[in-house]
Amino acid sequence: MNIKQYLDSTYLKTALQANLSEIENTKVVENFIHEAISEEFKLVMIRPDKVQLAKKMIEKANSKVLIGTVIDFPEGNSSLDKKLEEAQEAINNHADELDYVINYEAFKRGETTLIKQEIIACTQLGLSHKKAVKFIIEVAALTNHQIIQVSALIKNTIIANFKEENFVHIFVKSSTGFYKTEDNLPNGATIPTIILMLENSNPLPVKAAGGVRTLEEALAMIRLGVKRIGTSAAKTIADGNVSTGNY
Repeated sequence: MNIKQYLDSTYLKTALQANLSEIENTKVVENFIHEAISEEFKLVMIRPDKVQLAKKMIEKANSKVLIGTVIDFPEGNSSLDKKLEEAQEAINNHADELDYVINYEAFKRGETTLIKQEIIACTQLGLSHKKAVKFIIEVAALTNHQIIQVSALIKNTIIANFKEENFVHIFVKSSTGFYKTEDNLPNGATIPTIILMLENSNPLPVKAAGGVRTLEEALAMIRLGVKRIGTSAAKTIADGNVSTGNY
């Protein structure tokens, strides 16, 4: 197994969040992209405004690293039109994968029709441009029952509206890594939440994002059936060391 082909090397902080200037933060992004290229990770996951930069660097290096970006991040509460507009811009800028944050608060209010509309429209847009699509459900904001419900909702909506050959390109993803929890509880993937997602989203693949800090944890996720892992410490994990980061 090549662990690097499971890793989405991720940097999603704005300059303000990183307490850096825009120039300094762009340099951090460049370093992440350089590292993803040199380490041959599956993908580099960055903010939409950095997709063009990544495309330029990856093409120059003649690399196969994919470019992923986040849509309606991190709250997921924009209108569907806004989601699609942001996704189309990312597609125009040559992103390979689109990670949409679903409107999980609307889901918690019982607005399942709205969530279905998001899933169908966002998937159609991605697949029509041959892009992989992931739906971030934000497990830390949900109860176990809600994780089961929303994973099944995504699965059933996809099965009802898309061909089986496309399922491999449509993921259910655990977390943004930006959700603020109480009492320092995990805000990313955990073994129990990933098991719930796997059991209820199959045959759609699952991406475990946030909370995976060691090679052993990554391998445990993969053994469960996870197909991708989002982490800001991809090289640390691949090297067999322990990350001290929170994503």
